[in-house]
Amino acid sequence: MRHDIKILIAGGDMRQAHCAARLARRYGVTLAGFDSSALPADIRHLAGAPDTVGEFDFAVLPMRGLGSDGNITAPHFSAVLAAADVAAAVREGGTVFTGLADARLAELFPRHSLVSYMEREELLLKNAVLTAEGAVQLALERLDVALCGLPVLIVGLGRIGTSLAMILRGFGADVTAAVRSPKAVAKAEMLGVKSVYTNDIGGGHALVFNTSPETVFTRGNLGISHRNTLFIELASGEGGFSREAADMLGENLIRAGGLPAKKAPVTAGEIVADAVSALVEEGGGSCGD
Repeated sequence: MRHDIKILIAGGDMRQAHCAARLARRYGVTLAGFDSSALPADIRHLAGAPDTVGEFDFAVLPMRGLGSDGNITAPHFSAVLAAADVAAAVREGGTVFTGLADARLAELFPRHSLVSYMEREELLLKNAVLTAEGAVQLALERLDVALCGLPVLIVGLGRIGTSLAMILRGFGADVTAAVRSPKAVAKAEMLGVKSVYTNDIGGGHALVFNTSPETVFTRGNLGISHRNTLFIELASGEGGFSREAADMLGENLIRAGGLPAKKAPVTAGEIVADAVSALVEEGGGSCGD
């Protein structure tokens, strides 16, 4: 136990609350930016307001630290959680951990080191598993057929695509990976799934998961897909679908961002906590110098 180290968990969704609960087993933790009524009973005792100056050694911001208004994102808080209040609460030279980088953060936290916990490979790998599990759950909720024997296409074999291939093989699905390189072809073979080059994607798949951030599906090549194919988009932004393709698919395209928070907030929060704990023990790190 190292309760001499004080950490402020500021705002965010329920991942942040469960992150706070896990970190509180080892450090002195305060959770800000949540209405007490929104929290599970075992976490409420951590809730407090960042109304002191320089009390904390570290702060942990949400995955997306700032909203469009420049305040800390806090969907479970009926008031405003100002970045200035969080900055004042962390001692000068302390570290502010954040998820996705935001150029505005350096201006709002000029006296602190900024460190992205999203750069931790162990977090990215574990989050990929949660995303894949959530994506398969979505498919099961939407489909009226079994995954066993179902022809499934996974576009991309990065962390998420690899996790999907392993999970879907366990269901007995007939999995093909759409890839761009001979190295990825070899990876598909090692995973025990078929492969096809992205430019040669054919039809006949009942379910398609896209993990590619680059456009793969256009209005021109969607004609080769069965009209009842279910597409699940896992990449950020517009991902692998052109606007015309997305419009053409309509309800057959599910944009499934943020699945770890939606489907497994407890585990997702604990994954962030473990990454933050590792950074603290390693000395805090810095990505803002």
